[in-house]
Formats: sequence, C-alpha cells, structure tokens
Amino acid sequence: MVPQNESCMLTIIPMAEQIIDLRSDTVTQPTEEMRQAMMDAPLGDDVWGDDPTVNLLQERCASLFGKEDACFVPSGTMANQLAIRCQTQPGDEIIVHKESHIVWYEAGGAAALSGCTFALASGNRGFFTSDDVRALIRVDDAHFGNSKLVSLENTHNRGGGSIWPYEQLVDVCETAHQLQLRTHLDGARIWHAIVESSHDARSWAQPFDTLSACFSKGLGCPVGSILVGNKETIALARRFRKMFGGTMRQTGILAGAALYALDHNVHRLTEDHSNAKHLATSLNQIEGLSCDVQTTDTNLVFFDIDRSLGDGPTICRTLWENGILAETLDPQRIRFVTHLGLTHSDIERAIEVTADICQHATN
Repeated sequence: MVPQNESCMLTIIPMAEQIIDLRSDTVTQPTEEMRQAMMDAPLGDDVWGDDPTVNLLQERCASLFGKEDACFVPSGTMANQLAIRCQTQPGDEIIVHKESHIVWYEAGGAAALSGCTFALASGNRGFFTSDDVRALIRVDDAHFGNSKLVSLENTHNRGGGSIWPYEQLVDVCETAHQLQLRTHLDGARIWHAIVESSHDARSWAQPFDTLSACFSKGLGCPVGSILVGNKETIALARRFRKMFGGTMRQTGILAGAALYALDHNVHRLTEDHSNAKHLATSLNQIEGLSCDVQTTDTNLVFFDIDRSLGDGPTICRTLWENGILAETLDPQRIRFVTHLGLTHSDIERAIEVTADICQHATN
C-alpha cells in the first residue's frame, strides 16, 4: 500500500508472508497467560467505583510510585491530557521539550481540551535544564499566559528512547516547584527507565506531582494507562475522565492484563534492550546508515539514512514489501522498536533485509 501522506503513521499490508513488526511496542498481542488473567479477573462497574480488579490495580500503582491515588484510563494520551486539565486553567502555558509526545502526537489536545499553550524548550535527546525553565517562565504580566506546568518525558520517544539523567530531572523539578509550577512526567515508557537504571519507580516519580505510565507500551497489554498523583488531583482526573468520555464499565478485564504485566513483563524488558543494542550495532555497520549505539538506551532504535539511499518513506516501503514493518518519523530517519513479540531470529532477519535493501539502493 502506497501511503497518501507519508508523514502519518500507517496501517501497512506487506507483500511478504513473514511479517516482523518493528513499528512500535504497541503492536504486541497478549500472551495466552495474559488472556487467561483477563478472563479470570473479578469484574464490577468501574463508573460506580466497584470493579475490584481496577481498584486493586490503582492501589498497587499508587503504592508502586509512592503517590496517594491512581486512575486507570484507556490511553497514555488521555492520562497526559487529564494531568494537564487537572493542573491548569485556560490561558495557562506548559513548559515542555519541543520534541515531546504531548507536542507532536496528541492532536493538539492541550489547546483543545485545556486551553493551554506551550513554551518550548530545546536540548539533545529530549532533555532540558533548570536554566531553560527559568528562561521560559512568564513574568506576571497581563500580556502573557500564565506559566503553570512543567512536563517531562521519560523515556523520551523522539529522543531515541533516552533515559533522563536522574540528577538533571530532579533539578528541573525542584526549580519548577521553587517557581510555584506543577510538574508532570509523561512516563509512557517509564518501565524501561526503571529496569535500565539504578532508580526504582518511586524514585523516578517522587519529583513529580503527577505521572502517567502505559501498560500497552512494552508490557504487552492490549490497552490501558495509569495516572498517579495526590488524592485531590486524581479526584479531579476522575471527573474529567468522565467528561472526556474515558470512563468504562467492566474494566477489570483490562486491569487484569495490567496486573499480570506488572508481575511478569517488567523485568523482561532487559531482553528488548539487549535486542535493541544488537540491532543498533548491526545497523551502524551497514553502509549508508548511521545509528548511535551509545545513545540507544532502551528499546527504541533510530537510524539516519544517507540521501544516496533515498529517503525514509522510500526505504520503509521497500521494508514493508519484504515483511519488515517500520516507521519513518522524519524524512531521513527511521525508527525500529524491539518488544516481547520479537525473537532474536526476528532481529537477525530484520538486519539482513535492511542490509540487502541498502546494498541494492546504492547499485
């Protein structure tokens, strides 16, 4: 299928029979064990607050991240947008890195749902500093929006799955609080930072007023995210979740998958990181490709394409035709994502096909 708009994420029907899906870690299917956990989960009505499996998941996540309360929601985007809505008013401004998910991939939700604008920070790999926060905060003047929230992303998607330096992250949050700003962490892939660093979930969450985390990225669940914070904020989140259409009924069938994932799929993420580093090392050895192994922190592998090979959409189309599904995020950059649906032999096959495509592209 030839895409009409090559900047969009696409549903691809490859020509090859063998499909290796490297588009994202959201493409995984629940294992039989996870499906059984979903079927066995006790159910209630979460709108009424009496689904025992959802309640157990929320209590566990609040404890895991060291917060007072938690709210289970359908998606990471909704979790982020609830965090924004609960901590801002229309006309407020959010200090955030210009490459962040809430800037690129949430359909302008901060403006549409909360009436907020962005003050955009820069910095390598999705990181910025406390000096950036001080430079971007608005003075108290009727001409300007009110600076209200600082949002970080960890791990950072467009930064290459990068893990924030912990001391820098803490410094940014401490500065924000000193300036009377709230702090939010888009922790869609926080699980990767937890297993790859020396800091546990509570340590990563401690500097933030709110934190979101996905179960469908990396952990293999079909759907679902969590938002954690204090009781007052999460009470607001539940109200706005209803307003945004995010309340669900017998949600325990999904929460059961998340509980299974917390027990079985967090620590295995190291396998995905190992596969990613091997993939990055091998891609960097292919003529015409450039992949920084040292900055491949987790399961996201970004590589740049020399213009002599063509561009990202062209290479991706050829990969799709050969059974390798990938995503081009920028004209000369492609992303491969490792996940629990891939074996080591899948990774080797992806390397082999990519090398062959690049060799023929230069002939």
